[in-house]
Amino acid sequence: MSHFRSSSQIIKTGAISGDSDVLILGAGLAGLFLALNLKPRPCTVVSLGTLGKASSSAWAQGGIAAALLADDSPEIHATDTISSGGELVDQAIAKLVTEQGPQRLRDLIKLGVPFDRSDDGSLSLSLEAAHTYPRVARVSGDRAGAAIMDALVIATQSAEHITIIEGAKCVALLQDESGHVGGAVLETANGLIGQVARETILSLGGSGGLYNVTTNPADSRGEGLAMAYSAGALIADPEFVQFHPTAIDIGIDPAPLATEVLRGEGAKLIDKQGRAFMEDYDKAKELAPRSVVARAVHTEIVNERGAFLDCRQAVGKEFPDKFPTVFASCMNANVDPREVPIPVAPAAHYHMGGIVTDIWGKTSLNGLSACGECASTGIHGANRLASNSLLEAVVFAHRIAQRLLDSDLNTPKNSEGIVRCELPPSRLSLLRQNMSTDCAVVRDAIGLSRLLSFLEEQKQLHGESLATITARLIAEAALSRKESRGGHFRSDFPYQNPPNRTFLCRDHKEKQLSNSKGNLS
Repeated sequence: MSHFRSSSQIIKTGAISGDSDVLILGAGLAGLFLALNLKPRPCTVVSLGTLGKASSSAWAQGGIAAALLADDSPEIHATDTISSGGELVDQAIAKLVTEQGPQRLRDLIKLGVPFDRSDDGSLSLSLEAAHTYPRVARVSGDRAGAAIMDALVIATQSAEHITIIEGAKCVALLQDESGHVGGAVLETANGLIGQVARETILSLGGSGGLYNVTTNPADSRGEGLAMAYSAGALIADPEFVQFHPTAIDIGIDPAPLATEVLRGEGAKLIDKQGRAFMEDYDKAKELAPRSVVARAVHTEIVNERGAFLDCRQAVGKEFPDKFPTVFASCMNANVDPREVPIPVAPAAHYHMGGIVTDIWGKTSLNGLSACGECASTGIHGANRLASNSLLEAVVFAHRIAQRLLDSDLNTPKNSEGIVRCELPPSRLSLLRQNMSTDCAVVRDAIGLSRLLSFLEEQKQLHGESLATITARLIAEAALSRKESRGGHFRSDFPYQNPPNRTFLCRDHKEKQLSNSKGNLS
């Protein structure tokens, strides 16, 4: 990888060294599933690190949600999704994703994903918070993400239509004078190179790495969102960041996760005195929506009562076999979850906001699509329903692939991309601390204004980086939303206003639009 960038650079078409029909930026679940479904159309996948190891997808524990039980249905799944989303879910998108989810799950099974099975051979489905029925397909209890990625990597490596570029980082989009996106600038061990493409797909993950406590890879700093915004794409709802309530609080960065399935199995949240506290916050107790549970855990910690996940009775001696990943994380920190409660804390986990797409994954810019966590399809609203993220990724990856298979794509014209500077490591560390202090589980105008002042100061001192662009979009939207909804909680505005979504576009003043406007069409 090239050295630290202290100033911005412009890369023009003359510096282009590669050419792709379809360029997929990001090699998580969305990127690889999309590439596989593009067959026979040639495509190039760019992976930051070793294929299958550098994405949040590989870290997912809970699994993928789909309505498969006889008493369940896509309609009930859609209703649960809409109920969890704080009145901001696009109902048509929820219906579309939940209807197509079962078939996409079957696609993963055909690719060799070894989902857990019951004694009769049927899929073993788990119950997670705010789901009416058990519908989460898992692998070895808490290894769904890793197992899915393992299967996709094997299939990708043997697919003749897919070219893999490993060890490269996307740092800018290439655009012509009309704004058409025609590829990307990649940072490699040999410096900056350009990769021309007829269609470019951003699947670069979320923004958890902007926070001091996160379950995401450190490189997940919302840079795809920042690149799209800088190029002029429409962005939606950046203020809605989901904090997982039960990151394992053992001082590791990124924080290991205690999957929500543990609470579905009956694990209890207790304080340091052993008192179960969730009944003080919601009648659903441990199975309340994630935003509610995260604030409850946050409140207990702030008030010095502590927060622990007690799995001793619910899981007990079965822990090593049922939840091997969580068990290993705990034991590495000398915490035996069979004997003692697990210390937990909220951690930045999933970004509901992102790059606006239509029902086929197209953004507002010609030549650019988006998929996975960096996209805003409309399904998550203000608060993602557990295990809907992997579901959304495969459904929209498949839809983008189907659209591109039937499309005549334009050859890009002369293009250029602006490669922005980076924050010095010490400043990035401070940014993460400030985001966790002033724009996390509980927010207010004083903290958000302080954060925005800090971000402006960094821009003046070091130039505008992708990390500070995304942090600013999150903070500005959070300051403008003078209410509490879903993953966004304002202590100075704890009530709700009429539901509306936030839409942002470069060079345009922020607008609050009615939810009835829906998605890009």
